[in-house]
Amino acid sequence: MLKLLFISTPVGSLGSGQGGGVELTVQNIAQELKQRGHLLEVVAPQGSILKGISVKNIEGNCQIAVQTQTRDVPICLPANSVLANMWEYARQVQHNYDLLVNFAFDWLPFYLTPFFDRPIAHFISMGSMTEATDEIMTEVALKYPDTIGVYTKSQAASFPFAETCHLLGSGLDLSLYDFCPQPKNCLAWVGRIAPEKALEDAVAASNLTGIPLKIFGKVQDKEYWQQIQRDFPQAPIDYVGFLNTEQLQKQLGQCSALLMTPRWLEAFGNVAIESLACGVPVIAYSRGGPAEIVLHGKTGFLVEPDSVTGLVAAINKIDQIDRACCRQQAESKYSLKALGDRFSDWFHKILRA
Repeated sequence: MLKLLFISTPVGSLGSGQGGGVELTVQNIAQELKQRGHLLEVVAPQGSILKGISVKNIEGNCQIAVQTQTRDVPICLPANSVLANMWEYARQVQHNYDLLVNFAFDWLPFYLTPFFDRPIAHFISMGSMTEATDEIMTEVALKYPDTIGVYTKSQAASFPFAETCHLLGSGLDLSLYDFCPQPKNCLAWVGRIAPEKALEDAVAASNLTGIPLKIFGKVQDKEYWQQIQRDFPQAPIDYVGFLNTEQLQKQLGQCSALLMTPRWLEAFGNVAIESLACGVPVIAYSRGGPAEIVLHGKTGFLVEPDSVTGLVAAINKIDQIDRACCRQQAESKYSLKALGDRFSDWFHKILRA
């Protein structure tokens, strides 16, 4: 049995949608490891909720999401930083735990690593974003081998320390996702509504095909969302909002395909495996994590990045995909058991060292 302290993302409370896919990752890993008998607490910004998991809520001001900044952005903490407050709490209680696990994509936790008595495992949820963070991550990777975990090979390749990264992938509680064999004539797009997600490409494809597009997710950039609506006033789109897992899977499962249109290097793409778990094929740009998930021609289609024409061509042949194969892929590769095995092996390797 391990005693684990998870320190969450500082960009928003768990359950708010501000943290994107890392919120689901924290929930799923914590759930699986607790079920295996490990003692576990999650430290997160005020207002955070995780079903069945002990959460220490910390007050303070959230960090600005790194993907909204430039590569040369200086290191910055707001006054009364929730990130600093979370790590001060972690410092105070560290001796109650065998291992601390960092889920924050930020400079501070990496810088603090040598000052802690307990080992820290760093799970990195995005590809290379800023020069300062890359530099401190590289220092930690060299000084503390085996302590860096990532989702995918393509994500790791964006860093100077790619060879030292542990590939951990992701996973889901598949019992929460119902297989839907017969879809309706509609498409889905799921994610934070922000420029790097390129929702406008999915809207353009929906507009060209005339097939309705259901949009699920948190509006992170209001001006960007309003611009899409101005650019495509007649597009058959339906903004549903940010839904919890139960609500999302019910509506997502009824769609004929999920469109994934990242303009940036998507580290993984939890929405891809959520879609597959419902039996929904994935049409994604062949870039980053989705390119390592989608089995082209079997569980969806990979198309040329940034090509709306490619999206339309794939949509027009989506009936070729057997939805049962999508569910089978989720069950064979992305179960919580498989995820728990990978993380447990990683944690024990760190502790043995």
